[in-house]
Amino acid sequence: MTAAAQRARDYGVPFDGQPGPINAITDVPGVTVGQTTLIRGDGPLVKGEGPVRTGVTAILPRGPHFDPVYANWYTLNGNGDMTGTHWITESGFLETPILVTNTGSVGTVRDAAWQWMDQRHYYTPFYKDYWYAYPVVAETYDGLFNDINGQHVTKADVFHALDSARSGAVQEGGVGGGTGMMCYNFKGGIGTASRVLDKKDGGYTVGVLVQCNHGSRGQLTIAGVPVGRELQDTLPYIIEGQSFGVTDALPREETGSIIVVLATDAPLLPGQLKRLAQRIPLGVTRTGGIGGNGSGDIFIAFSTANPQAFSNTENRQVTTLPNDRINPLFEATIEATEEAIINALFAGRTLTGINGNTVPGLPKEAVIRILRRYNRIAAGHR
Repeated sequence: MTAAAQRARDYGVPFDGQPGPINAITDVPGVTVGQTTLIRGDGPLVKGEGPVRTGVTAILPRGPHFDPVYANWYTLNGNGDMTGTHWITESGFLETPILVTNTGSVGTVRDAAWQWMDQRHYYTPFYKDYWYAYPVVAETYDGLFNDINGQHVTKADVFHALDSARSGAVQEGGVGGGTGMMCYNFKGGIGTASRVLDKKDGGYTVGVLVQCNHGSRGQLTIAGVPVGRELQDTLPYIIEGQSFGVTDALPREETGSIIVVLATDAPLLPGQLKRLAQRIPLGVTRTGGIGGNGSGDIFIAFSTANPQAFSNTENRQVTTLPNDRINPLFEATIEATEEAIINALFAGRTLTGINGNTVPGLPKEAVIRILRRYNRIAAGHR
């Protein structure tokens, strides 16, 4: 392990399956990710001024090119929001970028996304230059560390995230929409991972990006090991001057959420993508999540196969995968989701926000000692 290693695999955490070259959602050809991170101010909360610990993350299925993709979505527990999903259910297509932010900024981000689409001509008109779309914007709550009611995410921030979206490596941890998020009572945020199927299964790629803000300390499980319970009250988080450990709940259990975006180049129809989205929770549970009453666990899946399948007027012929060959994609979905969450935790750094509220980064070396004790470190890292 080098000093620069930050991702879970680099520390020897074992995961099932074969990752793509970057081990990110951008391993799916054409998918791009852009982020705007907002960090400014310290000390007591002054509503409308800060401190600010938030941002926005944008995922574009085919980069800046308008070419809607087959999609579907699923919610495990609905204490959260993802706009635009009703039309996805009806039409089977995702016609907009996907953006993830904080709970208080959904409206601003949605409106800005509409304006971006209009200015960048990211649409197909149904008559002359008349068009409509329902931007997909999802959220998790960062109000423990961010002046969430100040609604600091602006149109310019959204445009920057969309215009800066690129293929390649994706920054993880406390960045973009995940800047002010807490996961299993450690610093959470953005994480990503991918899986490549064997050639006999089609060689398709599945990529996942998460914004994780869910779970309590005692639930955290890594590589099947009850790491959260093993850590006990190590590195408690601090809210309003009070220290909270593994046995405490703030202010009740499972107040956080997780958003998961899944991309694949497998030729799947909307009903099949619904089935993939329904497997995402199985990856979440591998890390300890339960989809509690106060949690918003909302997932969306899309396929970049069948380019130009979308048309307002013309018939289209598309390729589809038989259902009897879909099991490897289910498995890849579960594996990539699990690793993306753990990657978010490994990339997290201790964060202090409003009123001195502080959440620690995952104590990685302590985690590795625990995994080693359970004989759960990958070969070559012992």
